[in-house]
Amino acid sequence: MKFVALFVIFSLLLIGFSAAQTLIQDFCKKAIVTHRELKYDFCVSSLQQDPQSKSATSLIGLLIASTNVAAVKTTNVIGIVNQVIKEKKYGKVIEGTLYSCLPVFNDATDELKLTLASVKSHDHEDVNWHLSKALISTEDCDLEFKQMELQNPIRNETNVLYNKILIPFALSDMLW
Repeated sequence: MKFVALFVIFSLLLIGFSAAQTLIQDFCKKAIVTHRELKYDFCVSSLQQDPQSKSATSLIGLLIASTNVAAVKTTNVIGIVNQVIKEKKYGKVIEGTLYSCLPVFNDATDELKLTLASVKSHDHEDVNWHLSKALISTEDCDLEFKQMELQNPIRNETNVLYNKILIPFALSDMLW
């Protein structure tokens, strides 16, 4: 009897895990059609690496999980920027430009927090609005480097961050 109960529980967990994997893959397939800069492999691997995403049973659950992942990545980028500035190996102009990026990344963090609040209050327009602002914030730092014709030492990190935010943005587009 205990074996049967354990088997049933294990089977249900396996089915739930399989459903989450299918949800992630199906979402990513659809997302790359409308958001061409998002890569399928990046989308799937980003979501599969997160336990909350892997256990999501709906697009809303995936939206919440991916927004949390993007917020964590934004915080990580802020830490990287602070570390690069602290190392003082790029010169004052680049360090000053990086320093001016900090408020931009803080804004992105705030927008992602507001996104989560908007999801919980079912304010769909605000979800899209806050995610759009978070995406634009990440682009602002790179734009500043481009305008000054400088090499951005954290370009790879900002690319990853942009794509991490693009995932919940694509989800919100799909939902509403």
